[in-house]
Amino acid sequence: MRLKPFGRTGVAVPAIGQGTWYMERDGRPNAVAALRAGLDLGVSHIDTAEMYGSGLVEEIVGEAIAGRRENVFLVSKVLPQHASFEGVLRACEGSLGRLRTEHLDVYLLHWRGSHPLEQTIGGFERLVRDGKIRFWGVSNFDVEDLEAALAIAGEGRMACNQVLYHLEERAIEHEVIPWCREHGVAIVGYSPFGSGRFPSATSGGGRALAEIARARRITPRQVALAFLVREDTVFAIPKSSSVEHVRENAAAGDVELSAEEVEQIVNAFPLGRQPRTLPAL
Repeated sequence: MRLKPFGRTGVAVPAIGQGTWYMERDGRPNAVAALRAGLDLGVSHIDTAEMYGSGLVEEIVGEAIAGRRENVFLVSKVLPQHASFEGVLRACEGSLGRLRTEHLDVYLLHWRGSHPLEQTIGGFERLVRDGKIRFWGVSNFDVEDLEAALAIAGEGRMACNQVLYHLEERAIEHEVIPWCREHGVAIVGYSPFGSGRFPSATSGGGRALAEIARARRITPRQVALAFLVREDTVFAIPKSSSVEHVRENAAAGDVELSAEEVEQIVNAFPLGRQPRTLPAL
């Protein structure tokens, strides 16, 4: 599995990680087995959130990583309604308990809410000082939000921005990715297969993916993941509760597309105009 620097954290993280959104619907034994299979394959970045299954998914992750915590780059998120200074501290303790761990590698604000960013970031920095988290970041932040956080925290404090990114939703390429690249902030793309909207084999984009996949003897989904993580600053966190699919996702981390293949995909999935607001799920 190819490793890349995770922003300015100094930590090398797999290009492909494991998402867990809606994992509570997949059956606990299957979910635990899939997460453990990913760890066996070097897919050590596991992303979760207190929102997922109202905490149940954090418990599933906690079971999956039991006895293997030192091999996991563990990320969770605080809901915006909990993101006051004191609320961040309480929410983090809840996540740590459900995950059965003493610290998180990264703690994210799930999206921007009504609590002032000064309070949220203050809570994050307290958690860093207390050893509860190693780094902090944000999620679903556009450039205006990122600038606001940067003005409060200063350079080098935000580890990452987790955002929606798949072949048919490439809006972050307009401004968010360039901004994050300039400021040393990792991009983590969630829902990289489009949340059930992966291009069909009969569509123009699907045919382009299939052509590249056949030539390389890989799958269209592996081609898609390889495209999304083609830049050193970008990571992807597909969710799967199938061991077979986890293996497929993991193998994509070692696929490096040629310039011609990248151009073929870009032409098949046009970037489009920059939207007024950052797309999110």
